[in-house]
Amino acid sequence: MSPPPPLTTGATPSFAATLAAHGRPLTRAAPRVLQVNVGKLCNLTCIHCHVNAGPKRKEIMTGETVDRILAWLGPTPIEVVDLTGGTPEMIPDFRRLVEEVRALGRRVMVRCNLTILNEPGYEWVADFYRRHRIEVIASMPCYNPENVNEQRGDGVFDSSISALRQLNALGYGRDPDLELHLVYNPNGDRLPPPQAELEADYKRELRRHFGIEFNHLYVITNMPIARFASWLRRNGRLDAYHALLADNFNPASVEGLMCRDTISVDWQGAVFDCDFNQQLDLHLGRDGGPLRLWEVDLDTWRRTPIRTGSHCFGCTAGQGSSCGGAVAEA
Repeated sequence: MSPPPPLTTGATPSFAATLAAHGRPLTRAAPRVLQVNVGKLCNLTCIHCHVNAGPKRKEIMTGETVDRILAWLGPTPIEVVDLTGGTPEMIPDFRRLVEEVRALGRRVMVRCNLTILNEPGYEWVADFYRRHRIEVIASMPCYNPENVNEQRGDGVFDSSISALRQLNALGYGRDPDLELHLVYNPNGDRLPPPQAELEADYKRELRRHFGIEFNHLYVITNMPIARFASWLRRNGRLDAYHALLADNFNPASVEGLMCRDTISVDWQGAVFDCDFNQQLDLHLGRDGGPLRLWEVDLDTWRRTPIRTGSHCFGCTAGQGSSCGGAVAEA
C-alpha cells in the first residue's frame, strides 16, 4: 500500500516540500468519517464542479457495491457516513443505503444540491431526510440570485430557495435534531472570504428576504481540477490560480484537513484520501492501482502515507478548506 511520490505541476512548488519546510507532517488520525461518492449522475452541470457531474453521466454505484460497503462498515468504529456525488438521491439504492447505515446507528450526512427536491419523481426527498434525521449539507453559493445562476444555471436560485423553505417547514434549521448547513464556493478564481463573517451575512439576508433559517455556512475553496481547471485553462488563469493558492499556504490549516480522519470511497468501491484525490485517480493500492474499501484494514490504513499534489494547496490556502468548511484562521 505504498503510494507513488508526490506530484508537482509546472512552477507550482511541491506540496510535500512545503509541508516539510514548515515542519508540518501530514499524518492520519483514527478514521471518523466514511465519505461515499455514489456517482457522477447529477441534475445540474455547475462550472465549479470537481466531479464533472451532469445529467448524462452513467457512473453510479451498484447495489452489490452498496452491500459490500455496508458489510465492511458494520464492525468498524466509524461514526459518520457522508454521502456525496453527483446527486446522491438519484441512484437507485440511495434510500436503502441510508436506511441500513442508520440501522447501524451511524450518523448520515447528505450533500444535496437543493434543486433535486423540486425535480419530478423526487418529491419524497425532503420528508425522507426528516424521517431518518439526515444532516443536510446544501450547496448555496450565494444569497444573490445572479451569482448562483451564473455558477449553477438559470433558475437554480429560485429552486434552491423553494427547497430551503420546504426543509424549514419540516423543522430543518430550527429543530436541533435536523441540521441544515449551507455551502459557499467563490464564483471564480479567488479565495473565499472569512467564514464567520460570510455566515452572518447569509443568515441576515436569507432571513430578511426569504424567511429562511439554517445552522452553519461552510466556506469551501474551488479546486483547480476537473471542470473548474478546464474553465481556468480556457481563460488563461490556471497558473495564476495555482500561484494564488500556494502563496497563501497556511500551516495552521494542516491539522484540520479532511484527509486525516476521512476515508473517501468512489462509486466502484475504491478508496482515496479525499474526494479531490478521487477525481484525480490518485489510488492507494499497490503500484498505484485501486484499493477497495472491503480490502482495507484500519490499522494498516493509519500507517499509509497520504498522497498529495499541487491541488492540495486549495485545502491549505488562507483559512483552509474542508468538507466542513474553514479549518483555521486566515
